[in-house]
Amino acid sequence: MAEKIKILYLDDEMDNLTGFKATLRLDYQVFTAVTVPAALEHLEKHPDIRVVFCDQRMPGKTGVEFFEDIRATHPLPMRILITGYTDIDSVIDSINRGNIFRFVKKPWMEAELVSAIEEANKFYQANSMLAIKNDELQRAYNELDKFAYSVSHDIRGPLSGILGAIDVARDMHDIAEMKEMLFLMEKSLKKLDTYILSMHDYYSLQRGELSITEVDFQKMVDEFKDIYRINASNSNINFKVSINQREPFRSDTVPLKLILNNLLSNAFKYQNKNTDAKMVELIIEVAKGVATITVSDTGIGILGNHLGEIFNLFYRASSQEAGSGFGLYNVKSALLKLNGQIEVNSVLNKGTTFKVIIPSK
Repeated sequence: MAEKIKILYLDDEMDNLTGFKATLRLDYQVFTAVTVPAALEHLEKHPDIRVVFCDQRMPGKTGVEFFEDIRATHPLPMRILITGYTDIDSVIDSINRGNIFRFVKKPWMEAELVSAIEEANKFYQANSMLAIKNDELQRAYNELDKFAYSVSHDIRGPLSGILGAIDVARDMHDIAEMKEMLFLMEKSLKKLDTYILSMHDYYSLQRGELSITEVDFQKMVDEFKDIYRINASNSNINFKVSINQREPFRSDTVPLKLILNNLLSNAFKYQNKNTDAKMVELIIEVAKGVATITVSDTGIGILGNHLGEIFNLFYRASSQEAGSGFGLYNVKSALLKLNGQIEVNSVLNKGTTFKVIIPSK
């Protein structure tokens, strides 16, 4: 059953309030007040009141003046003035000062009240939706500003490194020194390439539709094994993989691969350099229609006060390695598409474990 529309009626005559509430109480949730402070109290306690009726002739303050006051503090409720006289000056004054939605003349009829409420409710819903969309648009503009600044900053860094190396290399004649400059340029280009690929993943996740297929996690992980085993060998990291897929699993392989790649990449990238027994472990269990992916490492860990922010766009919890700020944000976006969840447990200088739970489609 739909929740009743909440209505407030302010009038200094108790008989009017009683008749109003008796007429509408079955179809609407009606609040009444004989004084302005009582009406304001209702508005504070019930911010979802949608329609406010007020009698024009009130002691000490007219209905127009009351509406003018609440227009700033309670802008959403639609304002309907009840008046026993209709001179044109009062009408104009009401529209200009109180932003009145509609007038109802005394003595009112039930059909006229219901019509006024239903029309006011339509405008209330439209205005509320517009306010929500405006808030969403403002957040989108803020994120776009942040995005544009961060992208320009992070792309300019590698390019400046390349241009600086070229400028230095112009006056070089020693082959060994020139090779060193080429190595630095290659490093900057790889960083730029990784950043561009991260942006591509970002837009693919934001705009792409899901493509559901059968997923073989063993085959999927085999695509990453060779790459990360080389990394593990070069960095003296013990790379463990365990896959137990007991049943068929259906999902989109693109966001799944993105999740795996980003979590494994971070696990290797942020290893604790002061630890001899370095380790990265990947465990995948598929059972009862759910895939559980666990990636653990012996890395530098994440401070507890950073855990709530690591999935934000452009957030970097560590300066040990240069990151794009896209990785974990893309993981979160991919999981939203797959209706998945992620848990993080981390101990500083001991390591981090990410646990991902994804239902089969």
